[in-house]
Amino acid sequence: MITRLIIINIAVFVAINLVNLILFIANGGTPSPLYQKILHFFCMSSDWTFFLTHPWGLFTSMFLHEGFFHILWNMLFLYWFGRIVGDFIGDQRILPLYLLGGVAGGVLFFISANLLPYGAGGSFALGASAGVMAIVVAAGTISPDYIMRLLFIGDVKLKYIVAVLVFLDLILIPQGGNTGGHFAHLGGALFGYIFVAQLRSGNDMSRPVNNVLDSIRGFFERLFSGQGPRKRPKVVYRNPSKKRSRRSTKGSAASDSPSKDSVNQEKVDAILDKIKQSGYDSLTAEEKEFLFNASKKKK
Repeated sequence: MITRLIIINIAVFVAINLVNLILFIANGGTPSPLYQKILHFFCMSSDWTFFLTHPWGLFTSMFLHEGFFHILWNMLFLYWFGRIVGDFIGDQRILPLYLLGGVAGGVLFFISANLLPYGAGGSFALGASAGVMAIVVAAGTISPDYIMRLLFIGDVKLKYIVAVLVFLDLILIPQGGNTGGHFAHLGGALFGYIFVAQLRSGNDMSRPVNNVLDSIRGFFERLFSGQGPRKRPKVVYRNPSKKRSRRSTKGSAASDSPSKDSVNQEKVDAILDKIKQSGYDSLTAEEKEFLFNASKKKK
């Protein structure tokens, strides 16, 4: 998932800069006003009316970068800290954490821009920084004593690296230039901590997001495959021993060997355990087909 997020961000970065280049040349070698309109169409705006008519900006902005160093540092931090988060709490929680952290950052940016003078007249936010900071702080919260080796410095515990990054965002707020961006970073950082704290309490905030994403993915898979809505197979539980008891035994060797039904039932139980642990979509195509066929036989 980390690799996919990086690829998506880089693809959008390349696309938006190609658009800028084409419009720059078409406009006689001067910046094109049309480019700014296209860019703002996908940005998160602090203006109420613009946001209400462009609500998708809350999500599209977290994949949008203009500057090379902006995307470079975001992707490096995403790669470094995202691997730690994925190793400790599972790759399936990376995308929800990224998205929800980006939303939290966008919300705090919107609130701060409407309460503080820097947002007068409306401002725009873009970049993956809030989602990345959510992953950074989540990594530090999960394993604060994890050792990272920094160039020219050496081994440093993760909690100190995270603390410095958050502290920099705090002290840079009054410096101007990117005040809204620093508020967005802090919003993502706060959500990263809340996400891990809730996970430790037994509340997995990634689950509803993954359910929605699975539904969307399933819809498009059926749409492009030409299939209609399909219900998941229903498995009927039966005791295989009852079915065997109605059969006449043909010899001691046959009665001692496990029947095909009992072997199939064990496989069904193993697949059901896998669904309970990782969800239906974690099954292989062969396992889904076996479960579907087993459910038809038992009806």
